[in-house]
Amino acid sequence: MFWSKCLLPTLKEDPQEAQSLGHKLSLKAGLVKILASGIYSYLPLGYRVLKKIENIIREEMVSLGGCEVLLPALQPLDLWINSGRDVVLGETMIRFIDRRGRRLCLGPTHEEVVVDLLKGFVSSYKQLPLIVFQIQTKFRDEVRPRFGLVRSCEFIMKDAYSFHKDGESLNEVYQKMHQSYLTIFARCGLKNVISLEADTGIMGGSESTEYMVLSESGEDKVKWCNSCKKGFSLNVESCPLCKDKLQEKSALEVGHIFKLGVKYSKTLELYFLDKDGSRKPVVMGCYGIGVSRLIIAIIECNCDSKGIIWPKEVAPFDVVLSCLDLSNQRLKEASFHLYSKLREQNIDVLFDERPEISAGAKLRDAQLIGVPFIVIMGKKFLEKGEIEVECRSTGEKVFIKEEQISNLSNILNKL
Repeated sequence: MFWSKCLLPTLKEDPQEAQSLGHKLSLKAGLVKILASGIYSYLPLGYRVLKKIENIIREEMVSLGGCEVLLPALQPLDLWINSGRDVVLGETMIRFIDRRGRRLCLGPTHEEVVVDLLKGFVSSYKQLPLIVFQIQTKFRDEVRPRFGLVRSCEFIMKDAYSFHKDGESLNEVYQKMHQSYLTIFARCGLKNVISLEADTGIMGGSESTEYMVLSESGEDKVKWCNSCKKGFSLNVESCPLCKDKLQEKSALEVGHIFKLGVKYSKTLELYFLDKDGSRKPVVMGCYGIGVSRLIIAIIECNCDSKGIIWPKEVAPFDVVLSCLDLSNQRLKEASFHLYSKLREQNIDVLFDERPEISAGAKLRDAQLIGVPFIVIMGKKFLEKGEIEVECRSTGEKVFIKEEQISNLSNILNKL
């Protein structure tokens, strides 16, 4: 992709409206643009990262046997009245009456809807366990939207739901989900993820586990051990592992899983016939990940003074190719030739061929947007025929000759 044809409005100065490091870099690097308070447009760079995160989550959910669905964002309010959660959510829920006089809401979550869906399909213990999941937009009328994508009125979540004949089956899937979540966060480049037992809150149920990362955008507090690099709940004063004194840190919740039990199935009448012919309520679990929120978490865990440092699996591109002087015909032709060669090797490349941008500004932008590798065509090429390759995360540089271009993929893997 050519930079000049990509909607990528990087900023030289820090945006005044930024409320945190992740918020600042997401705006400065041109990932998103604010439309109104708590409402954001995803620009090409941000959207590519979002899709990479979604694909990681999707792969892990499918590996557990999950079936992907897409449930309506528009929901009958009566479902929420029947569960009693219309009162619990109060003014956070966006409600309205359509032209037919129906009371509707924009879905803040989908427990009621998925139970209503399964009522038409699940009738026997032979159909259980069953896991369904979706990646979808949710809506909440936040009193105080904050930190960009962290607390917004419209956000993207992965929510999965499991259905079981008994608690033993639920426990088995719950543990598998726990391990899957740790894998997802690791693949997204989140180190030192903290998992803690948590309050079930508006979701209800008997047990829940929340997943957090240290973040200045975080609205939760944890106790952190610098020696062990582990987090604990606030009621711990010294580290249970090394006995060092713990520090209180801000943490951002990125995921939450729940043992719902029969809370929704009883209320909304989702039953099955067991092996002995008895009628029983389906036992449920619920598993959420804040997909759009993960973008901020990843940024805050992977950045430096120059900008973002994307982990390879979620990076919007593999390489930024910067031609530092488009007015030089030799350099221009060699750069376009290199761009073609990179694409032939299935390297996803963003080619900075903007003629009006200075060499210094191009290099600053390449550092800011955080793509794993920066390939520079400049004076070294004109003087020695050398192409400069820099690893964004380590700063390590290598210089290669034109004849080595066909092996660039292997060279990048070693950096």
